[in-house]
Amino acid sequence: MGPGPSAGMAPPAETTVTTAPESKAPGPEAPQFQTAPAVEAAPAAEPGKAAAAPTRIDRGVTDYLQHMGVERGLAANTLAAYRRDLARYSRYLAGAGCQQPTDITRQHVTGFVRALSDGSDGGSALGVRSAARTVVAVRGLHKFWALEGHTASDPASEVHPPMAGKRLPKAITVDEVTRILEAAGTDTATGLRDRALLEFLYSTGARISEAVGLEVDDISLAAGNKEQGPAIVRLFGKGSKERLVPLGSYGARALEAYLVRGRPLLAAKGKGTPALFLNARGGRISRQSAWTILKVAAEKANITRDVSPHTLRHSFATHLLEGGADVRVVQELLGHASVTTTQVYTLVTADTLREVYAAAHPRALG
Repeated sequence: MGPGPSAGMAPPAETTVTTAPESKAPGPEAPQFQTAPAVEAAPAAEPGKAAAAPTRIDRGVTDYLQHMGVERGLAANTLAAYRRDLARYSRYLAGAGCQQPTDITRQHVTGFVRALSDGSDGGSALGVRSAARTVVAVRGLHKFWALEGHTASDPASEVHPPMAGKRLPKAITVDEVTRILEAAGTDTATGLRDRALLEFLYSTGARISEAVGLEVDDISLAAGNKEQGPAIVRLFGKGSKERLVPLGSYGARALEAYLVRGRPLLAAKGKGTPALFLNARGGRISRQSAWTILKVAAEKANITRDVSPHTLRHSFATHLLEGGADVRVVQELLGHASVTTTQVYTLVTADTLREVYAAAHPRALG
């Protein structure tokens, strides 16, 4: 029902949810919300202070989180972002004297949007993108309440997130990618792992979270021959959505070398985890360690610009489009829910098209 952002943040402190006694005041009864044992309630207290008794708004937020986690199947990181954003909203509403969803007006919502930008609610002043993510969470909450009949109207329906300028993805050249991959790894267990990891990231365009979350059974190298085509990898993207992505021959060979000569030595130091990429202690490698592996390889390759695991993902998409791949094929490979997300890469490759046109067309210049 209610859409929300997908940024992962650490959840705030857990608040115990209790059911408030029924009001005896005359007039229409305020909506009663069910508690959600599987999802933490958004706390109304500042970190480090004693939590106040949860209001109907707090319980309504908990119901919404329950809905998003169970019925929408959102990932833990996404739910953590919902929880943190809506905890700040709950604190703002409490300060404004709102005790139940029916107390909230459009003025409260727009006031909160301003507070996100200037920090007047006591929280940190957010940038445009972070503020937009929080507003999307608030809009989703109010839409849920309205659709479930907890409120008669949606005060946030006409409040729109601040618009951020379009930021083009930063890709590096094929030559720079090659230099990084060749600089990665040595003929040791961790060296074979490093080369396999970076080859894998560029060969599949996987997110770093998808790569470190892989298990050995998610890879099928047996298909990597001329008769059956390239090897196949199963990736689990945002919202645990599964997709199958081909793995190029360079990546397949690097992975095979790691699986045969590197991973068994690392696994012997651990407790038998099924994770594909292991650290020096035999456990699953972390995102931070994967980032460090790329940084070290980029430094060895004398790459001066900033490079992150997502840079390889951007480069994967950009190089495919430059090579003539259809944008919808790239969309499927990247795991984008909408092709409009993928189309941002066409703005990057348009620069290359302009250069080729200017150099090749007889009447382009002059």
